[in-house]
Amino acid sequence: VQLQASGGGLVQPGGSLRLSCAASGFSLDNYGVGWFRQAPGKEREGVSLITSYDGSTYYVDSVKGRFTISRDNAKNTVYLLMDTLKPEDTATYYCATRGPYGRSWWDPREYNFWGRGTLVTVSS
Repeated sequence: VQLQASGGGLVQPGGSLRLSCAASGFSLDNYGVGWFRQAPGKEREGVSLITSYDGSTYYVDSVKGRFTISRDNAKNTVYLLMDTLKPEDTATYYCATRGPYGRSWWDPREYNFWGRGTLVTVSS
């Protein structure tokens, strides 16, 4: 049973990256999947969530209009497309799963299974 985030790298300000969160050993169909990020010296921050029951999406204000979360159940993968990247988006990005319902999607404590992170660096 594994959850693996990938797709990070070095990108210039204004550039784009697409992160992938792939599950193996279990199906993501019944889980909400969230993306979080953590910069050095800062707390882990909820970035986005996509629900399992209706595909609703949620974003932290700082990424609204720039990031898009999506899921492909056939590939058992959730994506985070990040456009117009800024230096302040630099962080290690993690994906995690939670049950179908919750109260605070941005709260890491609602998530019960985490993958290893992928580093995103936005710099010229």
